[in-house]
Amino acid sequence: MDDLLRRPVATPPYAVTQRARHQILVCQTCRHKGDTCRPGLQLLERLRVAIAAAGLGDGFEVSGTACMAGCDRPCTVAWRATSKATWLFGDISPDEDIDDLVAFARLYRDLDDGWCRAADRPGKLAEHVLARIPAALIVTGEEVVQ
Repeated sequence: MDDLLRRPVATPPYAVTQRARHQILVCQTCRHKGDTCRPGLQLLERLRVAIAAAGLGDGFEVSGTACMAGCDRPCTVAWRATSKATWLFGDISPDEDIDDLVAFARLYRDLDDGWCRAADRPGKLAEHVLARIPAALIVTGEEVVQ
């Protein structure tokens, strides 16, 4: 049998259209092991309200997303923006961490490149980093595209 017939089907392209300069992604599928509740959905709803109430709604889009592979540390939340480092945090509580998430949104908005020290991050965001991904720097020929 031809090897091409045995290969798995490719995943369809994934694209997110961003309406605001900054985006906060909240895992909608996050749940605590052995529990049927979905705290990720609660976090998404509460964070949307808190970001709007803080006057940050024009600069931030708060979106739910599919699994971000932080299943052992729910809930997971990511921040991203063009030309800035992307942050992924885990072990976030919809009940306890909303104020810290809003404070980090303000900090992230004001950072030129998205980089900050643990001491600058509010609450448990100082220690609950799952990933910090540098902004992509794409070089084509003699041109640098960020």
